[in-house]
Amino acid sequence: QVQLVESGGGLVQPGDSLRVSCVASGRAAFTYAIGWFRKAPGKEREFVASISWNGGNTNYAESVKGRFTISRDTTKNTIFLQMNNLKPDDTALYYCAADRTNGWRVSSSAADFDSWGQGTQVTVSS
Repeated sequence: QVQLVESGGGLVQPGDSLRVSCVASGRAAFTYAIGWFRKAPGKEREFVASISWNGGNTNYAESVKGRFTISRDTTKNTIFLQMNNLKPDDTALYYCAADRTNGWRVSSSAADFDSWGQGTQVTVSS
């Protein structure tokens, strides 16, 4: 069992930076790969980034490569998504999710993640 709680969302202007966090709690939470996904109104949920259990492997969607960085503090079971040069198209509800099957896998498929948080809203607008 794992619980995921996101925080750090907000309203920012285009070009700004923002860091969202995901705290994973549960006895084995540190062994799970974690992904970030986002859902904008009227759009399908889409993959953003994922990271292996030890932070050694990462994967990014093409749309965020070079702007977003995923990382994790294994001592605090916290996963971060640093978002730079934000664009209005980045506006969405951002979710973190746990892949409890394979901690080394940095999947981009939502089907590989079986535990989800409630999300944190990120709005990019001038």
